[in-house]
Amino acid sequence: MGLMKVIYSDQYDLHLGDHVFPSIKYRLIKERLLRDGVAKPEDIVEPQAASDDDVALVHHRDYIRKLQTGKLSYLEIMRLEIPYSPELVRAVWLSAGGSILAGRLAIEDGAAVNIGGGFHHAYPDHGEGFCVLNDIAIAIRRLQKDQAIERAMTVDCDVHQGNGTAAIFGGDPSVFTLSIHQANNYPHPKPPSSLDINLPDGVDDDGYLAAFGEGLDKALAESSPELILYVAGADPYREDQLGGLRLTLEGLEKRDRLVLEKAHAKKIPVAVTLAGGYARHVEDTVTIHTNTVRVAKEFAR
Repeated sequence: MGLMKVIYSDQYDLHLGDHVFPSIKYRLIKERLLRDGVAKPEDIVEPQAASDDDVALVHHRDYIRKLQTGKLSYLEIMRLEIPYSPELVRAVWLSAGGSILAGRLAIEDGAAVNIGGGFHHAYPDHGEGFCVLNDIAIAIRRLQKDQAIERAMTVDCDVHQGNGTAAIFGGDPSVFTLSIHQANNYPHPKPPSSLDINLPDGVDDDGYLAAFGEGLDKALAESSPELILYVAGADPYREDQLGGLRLTLEGLEKRDRLVLEKAHAKKIPVAVTLAGGYARHVEDTVTIHTNTVRVAKEFAR
C-alpha cells in the first residue's frame, strides 16, 4: 500500500439540509477516513478552484457568466435540481479544481481521490441532475492541454448514465467513455457513450460484476488510455433512494477493486471521483465511499 492523496475542501458541503443530495457526506467521508486510519491529516489536500479558462475548455462562456453573475433562468435552476447560490458556484469550481489535481496526483502516484466531483450530467451549455460543471471533462481537457496525457478513459459506475460526459466527448477518439448504469432510470434520452452497459432493474452483485468485468476488458482492449477517470458512484447500492439496482456493500467494493486491479495491471493511473450516493441512511453512503478510497490506496505507489 502506497502513499495517496485525498482531495477535500470544507466548502464541498453545500448545507442542503433535507435535500435528497446529501452534501454533508463530503465532511463525513473525510472524518471517517481519518477516524478509521485510511488517511492521515497530511494526506488530505485542499484544492484550488479551477480557473475560468479551465472551465471554458468544456463549458460555454455564456453559461459560465450566468453562473457567476446569478443570471440563470428559473428553468435553468430547476434543471439543476439543487438551489442556486454563490456558495454553490464556489463549490463546483473547487470540485473541478479538485478533479484536475486528482488527475495530476494520480499520474505521479498511481491513484488519487477527489472526495468531491463526478458531476457527469453537466453539459457544455447547462447543468442538470445535481451537476453544475462537468469536472471530469474539465480535468481531462486541462491535462490534455498541459500535455500531461493525450488519451483518457472515463469509467462511470454511477447508477445513472453519464450523459453530459458522453455528449462532451462524443466523436473524440482521444477519450473513451464507458458507462455502466440502470437502463430504466434518469437521464432520458441517453447520448451514446463509447460503450454503454445498460442494466435491467434489480441486477445483483454477480450480474453486475460479470457484465462490468466483460465491458471493462472490452474498453481496455479498444483503447489505450494514459489515465482513467473513475466515477465511483455509491448509488448502485440496494438501499439507494434514486437507484434500482441491488448491489451490496461487498459488491460495490469488489467493483472498485475490479477497476483498480485492471488499471494497475496495465500501469494506468486512476483518478477517482466519488459522484452520487443517496442511501436511506447516509452512513451507508459514507461507508461505500470510504471503502472506495481504501481500495484506491492499495494501488497507489
